[in-house]
Amino acid sequence: QVQLVESGGGLVQPGGSLRLSCSASGSIRTIISMGWYRQAPGKERELVATIPRNGLTNVAASVRGRFTISRDSAKNTVYLQMNSIKPEDAAVYYCNLMALQGDSAVQLNTYWGQGTQVTVSS
Repeated sequence: QVQLVESGGGLVQPGGSLRLSCSASGSIRTIISMGWYRQAPGKERELVATIPRNGLTNVAASVRGRFTISRDSAKNTVYLQMNSIKPEDAAVYYCNLMALQGDSAVQLNTYWGQGTQVTVSS
């Protein structure tokens, strides 16, 4: 079993900042990638940013230059620093984990956090 615990969402004014964090725990052999996706009402879930094992980040064009993804490998934790937040950034943000599990039979599995709401309002 793997648990993802997200925190940091909330209400923010346009132009403000938030920092999301997501910590993974459980039977993880190797983390392949961690990241953030978001889903606004009536829209499909979309990638925000991911950081794979090699550390090369992948950031969506819509947030590039405003959002920064980072990780603490020792803590199995990924962060999303959100700056210059816009109204269109309002969504439920989901933590994503891709990890290898198992000993004799290694499997690549994907997990999602429960989501944290980011509301943008003045």
